[in-house]
Order: sequence, then structure tokens, then C-alpha cells
Amino acid sequence: MNGEPSGAVAGSLADELPGKPGSAAKPDRRSAEAGSGLILAIETSCDETAAAVVERGRHALSNAIASQIAIHAPYGGVVPELASREHLRNIVPVVRAALSQAGVTFADLDAIAVTEGPGLAGALLVGIVYAKSLAYALGKPLIAVNHLEGHIHAVLLEQEELARQPDLNLGEPPVDWPALALVVSGGHTNLYLARRAAEGFTYRNVGRTLDDAAGEAFDKVAKLLGLGYPGGPWIDALAPYGDPTAVPFSFAQIKRKAHRAATARPPSEFLFSFSGIKTAVLRYVQLHDLFASIAHRRDKLAAIPKPTPEDALVLCGKETLDLIASFQRAVVDDLKRKTFLAAVSLDAASVLVSGGVAANRELRLRFTSEAVGRGLPIAFPSPALSTDNAAMIGAAAWPKFLAGQFAPSELSAQPGLAL
Repeated sequence: MNGEPSGAVAGSLADELPGKPGSAAKPDRRSAEAGSGLILAIETSCDETAAAVVERGRHALSNAIASQIAIHAPYGGVVPELASREHLRNIVPVVRAALSQAGVTFADLDAIAVTEGPGLAGALLVGIVYAKSLAYALGKPLIAVNHLEGHIHAVLLEQEELARQPDLNLGEPPVDWPALALVVSGGHTNLYLARRAAEGFTYRNVGRTLDDAAGEAFDKVAKLLGLGYPGGPWIDALAPYGDPTAVPFSFAQIKRKAHRAATARPPSEFLFSFSGIKTAVLRYVQLHDLFASIAHRRDKLAAIPKPTPEDALVLCGKETLDLIASFQRAVVDDLKRKTFLAAVSLDAASVLVSGGVAANRELRLRFTSEAVGRGLPIAFPSPALSTDNAAMIGAAAWPKFLAGQFAPSELSAQPGLAL
């Protein structure tokens, strides 16, 4: 969608705001249930400017997103300063679009929610400053949401919506608890044991990556091979044309250092590391002298205005396609093995998979097959809600709204926020 000048962010919606600015009273549960149940959520943690209106954490009335892929594609990754500038341009029109799609006005809202972290500091600040200003001007409470919790609620949101459809006649609760949640994206690879609590949810981090996230490995391998950005969809689209057993990638066993063995950190068998497989791909390229074909492919794709994986397919030889397929198979294998090992070890009643990499087709097929074989329910968000979006932030904000967990006036960005 088209952006607006960055100077328009502060005050450009002033004429649309009802009433006088001021602090809002904290509603109790009864007043919350009697209200509209509408939360305007804002997400600017990385390179997507997003806003959504979500009703009672269960139904997304709108989900507007302004993507920056075209801006960052020439660099093969997100440039933080450019991301912040684009958020400034897009935040006002994206919020307007979310309200328009939902058919509501500012006066209809019960609260404003915004991503607090983790993410890029400058990008987070754009959303936070805007949300704080909007909440103050409207006299509405402000809710801070952890981006990682939002990804988990992307699954819960759609499961709730499926359960609300009478024609499906599911006859079962949307998710069985406790749930083992894998959040896997360009910036994160974490395992959480999630439980329902009286006022919402609790999360225990039981696994994480020690270095690169899985999505980052996809992006960097795609860049190395002269493919487009973001790399995940390109790898996903090209992998079916190669032999996933051609290159025997493996992951070394991660061992906890002796002096850290007694700490409360995740068990070593639930830890991930993807820096080694990136190095292995580079070594394969060097040993098989693939640099000339990579340079040729990169130049050809650069000459195409909007290149697609289909354009890249004719530029990839069998050796390259086998490498791509083997890389993807190895990463999915590692994610699958450790996720289900954790689920069984921790007696999880279901498995949730979210984040941008959750849109990967091989991952969905192989995780689903494993879950069926083990008799474990499994759920993914739709591809649209797998990547960063504001609907998931609005869904995660609702339990906090009911519990009166509102952000303080000094709320600021938390780039390294943990869950």
C-alpha cells in the first residue's frame, strides 16, 4: 500500500479522534465483557507495518499489512534504518486501512495493543510511540505484547475461529493443554511449554537456538545460492525438484558445558544450532565449484523486474536443486526431531507451530505426519498469519485486557525481550 510522508505520523489523525485526550480508567472484567471487545493492534517489530482490529481475542475483523520486501530485497536482508523509515511512512495509512476494513471507528475500540519486543529497536519504537500517542488521545488503555507470544496466539486465534464455525462441527476444544509451541522464523527458533492459566497463559522456554534462527539460515543459504529474498519461499518452492538425500547434511550433538549443567536452562537435547549447516552449504559450493553458476543465476534474476522461483528453476542445475532439497530436509528433520522429543518428554497434549518458517510446505507435511503417527493433535496458522502480522498481537492482548495488565506510561522498546 502507498505510504505517507514521515512527518504525517504525529497528529495526522487528530481530526478523526473523538473527545479529549486523557488517561483511561482500568476496566474490570465485567466492564470489559460489556464493552465492544475490540482491540486495535499494531505490529512493527521488523519489516512489516501491520495493524488489525480483533474482537475479544477470537475474531480478526481486519488485518492490514504493508510489506517492505521489495525495499530490502536488493540487500538480501533487512536494513534496520530503512525499516524504521518505512514504518514511519506506513503506520498512519495502515491503521486507517485496518479500521476501514473492520468497519469501525476509534470510538468503538476498548484498547490499543502494540508489540513491545523482541525486534529491531528503531522499528519497535515507531509502533510504540504511535500507539502510546493514540491511546492517550483516545483515553484508552494501552497493552504491551511480546512478539513471540503473538506468534503462538496466531495459532490460537485461527483455532478459535474454526471452532466458531457450526458447519465444521468440531465438537472438541480448539487446543489441548499443555501445548508444546515451536516458534520458528527469521529471527527466532524457540520451544515453549504453554499452559492455560486463570488470567491467561503461562510459557516456559524449554528450547532455543544457540546462534542463527532457522529462518535466517534459509535466507542466508538462498542468498549464497543467488536466489531471491526472503529466502524461505524460494527454497520451499525449489526443493521439490531436487533429491533430499543427495547431500548427507547432519547436525552435531549439542553438549552443555559442565559448569552450566546445573542451571535452569533448556536441556541440551532441545537446543538448536543452524550456523553449522550454513557453513556446510558454503563448503559444498566451494568443493563443487558452483560460484560461476551462482553468479550467472544472480545476474539473470537481477535483470527480471519481479523474479519468481519459477524463473530461478530454469537457472538451477541438478546439483544445485539437490543441494537445496537436502538443506531443507536437514533443517526440517532437526526441527521435527527436537520438537516431538520435547513434546513427549514434557507430556504435551498438543503441538503448535508458528512463525514464518511454519509456512514451509515440507515442514507442515512432515510435522503433521509425525503428529498423526504419535496421536498428538497439531495446529499451524494459515500462511497469512505465519509471518508477522497484527492480528496475532490483538489476540494475545485480550487476556491481558481482561486481567487489567496495561502498559505504563514509560513503555519503550525491548529489542531483546524474552518470553
